Amino acid sequence: MIRGDPQSIRGKNEKIMTDNPILVDLIRGSHRESQHRGAFAVSDAQGTIVACAGDIEAAVFPRSAIKAFQCVPLIETGAADAMGLNTEEIALCCASHEGEAAHVLVASSMLRKAGVSETQYECGAHWPTSRQAANTLVVADRKPRAIHNNCSGKHAGMMALAQHLGSAVAGYVLPHHPVQKKVAEALQRFCDIDLASAPMAIDGCSVPTWAFPLRNMALGFARLCGVSSGQRIIAAAREHPLLIAGTERFDSKIMQAVPRLFIKVGAEGVFCGAIAHAGLGFALKCDDGAVRAAEVAIAGALLKLDVWREDERNVLREFARVPLKNWRGIEVGEVRSAPSPGP
Repeated sequence: MIRGDPQSIRGKNEKIMTDNPILVDLIRGSHRESQHRGAFAVSDAQGTIVACAGDIEAAVFPRSAIKAFQCVPLIETGAADAMGLNTEEIALCCASHEGEAAHVLVASSMLRKAGVSETQYECGAHWPTSRQAANTLVVADRKPRAIHNNCSGKHAGMMALAQHLGSAVAGYVLPHHPVQKKVAEALQRFCDIDLASAPMAIDGCSVPTWAFPLRNMALGFARLCGVSSGQRIIAAAREHPLLIAGTERFDSKIMQAVPRLFIKVGAEGVFCGAIAHAGLGFALKCDDGAVRAAEVAIAGALLKLDVWREDERNVLREFARVPLKNWRGIEVGEVRSAPSPGP
């Protein structure tokens, strides 16, 4: 057992993590222009840390990176099967999508199967992060709706769960609602953490989010590989990588390129995921919240693990080094994973 101590977590949460190693360098010409510090943990299902860097005990908000655990109750309670949710719909429950047509179509199908209305969404509305999808709305003189929210799949799943539990749909985002209690229970069970004493806040889509150590996040994803509900969620995401993020997004691209990988971004430079064939889970936080740096950092961290075929390693190398180009398309530098974590 590696249960996180609440008092220790609180103390770590108040600490500025200036001692974490450099995970990513931004090189312009031959000179380092910027650097990004952070921490990561890779764990097996017994809690053994097989690779790490930085402070993996500090409390971190995983945000959307743990949507797989928010989907677990939908599977475990039988709600997904009772409503006939397919693999696309299960994948979208775990998505932070771009609001492309395919995403909206799948979310709409989930609402119909759950017997709820789009007006019952409690995630709020924002413009699709896909420029093409946003432009389509502008040209049609239409405003974005809640179904375009990047979390609309997750929220459709939560409303479906509320229906299955016989609970009121209204207020499904509130911490005391049966849906969120089920989510908290799943997180505690898989990640071996006491959320009752962990820092809690409200995520961008209005559901609760808790801060806890990267060590525990990595453990949770490793354990997810070993249970039928987790295997079903991971398989759905890997089968439909474009639904997890979108056409131009890192999560989708790297899962398309390395199909044995399950990975999910969280706001403020977090990535979590699982390597099911190796029974490993991982979690990373870029201290400054830079997503561009976190993408390169996680690719570099995964590349160092001895669990990949050579073709997969070659692909990961490409994601761990991103050319930096100016407005004329001239390559002027690169964003690259640091050779080895260091000061």
